[in-house]
Amino acid sequence: MEKFIIIVHGGAGRIRPEFKDRALRGVKNAAKAGYDILSKGGTALDAVEEAVKVMEDDPTFNAGTGSTLTIDGRIEMDASIMDGKTLNAGSVAMIRNIRHPVTLARIIMEKTDHVFIAGDFAEKLAETFNLERCNPITENRIKIWKEYKTMLIRGEHQYLPKTTKLIKIIPELATDTVGAVARDKDGNLAAATSTGGLTLKLPGRIGDTPLIGCGNYADNEAGAASATGIGEVAIRLVLAKTVCDFMRNGLIAQKAVEKGIELVKTRQNNLPMGIIAVDKYGNPGIAHSSESLSWAIMASDSPKVVAGLKYSP
Repeated sequence: MEKFIIIVHGGAGRIRPEFKDRALRGVKNAAKAGYDILSKGGTALDAVEEAVKVMEDDPTFNAGTGSTLTIDGRIEMDASIMDGKTLNAGSVAMIRNIRHPVTLARIIMEKTDHVFIAGDFAEKLAETFNLERCNPITENRIKIWKEYKTMLIRGEHQYLPKTTKLIKIIPELATDTVGAVARDKDGNLAAATSTGGLTLKLPGRIGDTPLIGCGNYADNEAGAASATGIGEVAIRLVLAKTVCDFMRNGLIAQKAVEKGIELVKTRQNNLPMGIIAVDKYGNPGIAHSSESLSWAIMASDSPKVVAGLKYSP
């Protein structure tokens, strides 16, 4: 039996002090849920889906329940999942009230001829397959939305300078992601990622999470990676695929994610990003340029959950 491992992240950014304990508890619970599947001989694909579902149910994180709001106060959630054995993948974007977006992404992968479906028909698919619905908006997200909206109107928002200008033209417009990567006992890799998107994003904005190769990628011949942070950065760098290519070319997972973050620093003004990865040998990798990144790991050669809010190899 080969080494099996799961790594999860709860999003890159600044974790408010009152949420630090919750974030640590949340990523530990997610890692344990995925590890339980792997330890019973389950697949990496099942493990990453289950780990992400746990975080989608935890309002601490910006995915599923607790997702952030668009600039006009709506929910638009994205998710993706990828099987490293077959390179099959499924992505969904702009869904409003599905409890587990990652499960809908897997349905798209397994039950349709497509990779990426957004909007109304994605909702129709969720209805067809009897996926549970919920109201993802929490009081805390409304509070944060109001705070950030005030900052934006005042021109004080650091990461949305063009939106600050746009709000003067369109008056009605006045980070975080969760992810998991795993390797199962058969050596198969998988990755899954889910998000409510960037706080105050424009309606219709789609970030890196559902874009295969940007926020998410898995290939048995290289590795699996999940990115978090400013989605536009991951899109410009095709970050998840880039990190997997580093592993394909011989870097272990830790060196690959560090090289990915170095690209963020040199090519994208060191904007806050995080990456987790596992290579084809089962080595873990975690790196971030953000102030914080909640993460957790469980592996068959050390089956005790290890977690943190920052990472230093």
